[in-house]
Amino acid sequence: MSVIESKLASMGIELPGKIGPGRGLVPVVEHGDLLFVSGHGPEDNDGNLLFRGQVGEEVSLEEAVLAARATGVQLLRTLREHLGDLDRIDRIVKALGFVNSAPGFHEQPQVMHGFSDLMVELLGARGQHARSAIGTSSLPFNQPVEIELIVAVR
Repeated sequence: MSVIESKLASMGIELPGKIGPGRGLVPVVEHGDLLFVSGHGPEDNDGNLLFRGQVGEEVSLEEAVLAARATGVQLLRTLREHLGDLDRIDRIVKALGFVNSAPGFHEQPQVMHGFSDLMVELLGARGQHARSAIGTSSLPFNQPVEIELIVAVR
């Protein structure tokens, strides 16, 4: 078991098994030492959304933070499937987070802390990343959060 997967286990996080992508979806594109990871949402181990709705309306700020963290787990699953070993992660370079925001909701950066804190907790300095948090009026399947990544690998 890799060092990172051992740490995940000690944190009580189990990475779900691979869930097949839809037709035409490429979950990861590798170019040189960079991985460009498609947007993911907050799913459970069977691919079911854990939360639905706009943040600030049907989804509370606290739930949205949990949704961003759950999305991070899904991103790690995809990285493990692609790399075979999460210890190959050299750095989370950039995270782009979309938050399905009700009118008047302006705490998108706070929502993204759920993801960012998980990456730093797991990877230390290698998990620190540049980040953007964008509010949007809708996301696929009415999910509250979607996150995509750029990751440097060794």
